[in-house]
Amino acid sequence: MNFTPGEASLYLSRLSRRIDTGRNLQIVLAPSLVALQTLSLQINRRQFKLAAQNFYWRDYGAYTGEVSVSQLRGFVDYALVGHSERRYVFNESDKDIQEKVAAAIRNNITPVLCIGETTLERKDGETNRAIHNQLIEGLHLVSKEDIDKVIIAYEPVWAISSNKNAKPAKPADIDAAVKIIRSHIGKLYGKEIGENISVLYGGSVNADTAGGYLDIEGIDGLLVGGASLIADSFCAIVETAKGKNK
Repeated sequence: MNFTPGEASLYLSRLSRRIDTGRNLQIVLAPSLVALQTLSLQINRRQFKLAAQNFYWRDYGAYTGEVSVSQLRGFVDYALVGHSERRYVFNESDKDIQEKVAAAIRNNITPVLCIGETTLERKDGETNRAIHNQLIEGLHLVSKEDIDKVIIAYEPVWAISSNKNAKPAKPADIDAAVKIIRSHIGKLYGKEIGENISVLYGGSVNADTAGGYLDIEGIDGLLVGGASLIADSFCAIVETAKGKNK
């Protein structure tokens, strides 16, 4: 819940003047729902894509206050699903998350399935189990033919900057988690798919840490949180990604 539509528009203008995406680099912006329509009319889609932060999984109906993914078609190319704040602040269930993934796919919007263990799960040595369960549940309705339409974002809850007790994840921790993710995907859908599915990392990503995270084998991109709200910081992250992509 950051930026009014007007503020979001000004922010996009700043980014548009300063960022040249380059080859093989895609930048996706996920504004609040009230700013989506404004930005969809302003955005250069060769430069940026848009994502929804949230949606309801039914395509239409009497669900006052909700917005369906079918209503987002034409506005966004991506949608976040299972973000830790949706799981742990708004208590979204595994069924909600698996239905959202399926709804996004059938509406030709790429779901970014967010997974990651809590502080307690990490302390108890349950990282593998947590990742396994979230993948199994989140992808329950996804066929082998559609799995290439899904992006996985690993965001350990204990490392997210909005968590007051956050501790930046070490490269070794992320490397181990990514290997777990790709192994489980491989068991579910085949080794080749496990090796090739897109995996992002999110958790205290900023201009100082982005390069190190992008150097981790198996990380294809970043899910940037609070650092994306500051134009200078976000532009620096993009420049780092461009440098790694040459």
